[in-house]
Amino acid sequence: MALNLSQKQQVVAELAEVAAKAHSLVAAEYAGITVDQMTAMRKKARETGVFLKVVKNTLASRAVEGTDYEGVKDSLVGPLLYAFSMEDPGAAGRLIKEFAKANDKLQAKVVSIGGKHYPGAHLDVLASLPTRDQALSMLLSVLVEPATRVARALKAIGEKQEAAA
Repeated sequence: MALNLSQKQQVVAELAEVAAKAHSLVAAEYAGITVDQMTAMRKKARETGVFLKVVKNTLASRAVEGTDYEGVKDSLVGPLLYAFSMEDPGAAGRLIKEFAKANDKLQAKVVSIGGKHYPGAHLDVLASLPTRDQALSMLLSVLVEPATRVARALKAIGEKQEAAA
């Protein structure tokens, strides 16, 4: 079903709003994916904070103008699925990677994060980014390590003093 002008403007406005807030973008070819697979992917996307949309490339190109994703416009060729990470930068990458394992027809074509644009081969890099909780956990372990070492050293000194007495 073809969209009229006002519907196209609504789609562009919605995508532009999402692109302005998103942390990363993955554009992937989806030709050959079944309706059931797409439904499962959309459900998982909602659960993980990923905005998933199939839209014409011309509308997507207009929507990303003036955002960090403006540079991907030249790469938007063919039937593409757009996955924007809204909460966790690596969420879209993990989603596409997970579903690509079950369907080799789903292939990332463009990956974009932080205003930088990469070919689809960089999907694994994006997918391997830690979640917010994982990053905070790693930071906490780095901050706690010096205190842990001091505590161990003090305990060892105390044990030596007790043994000497």
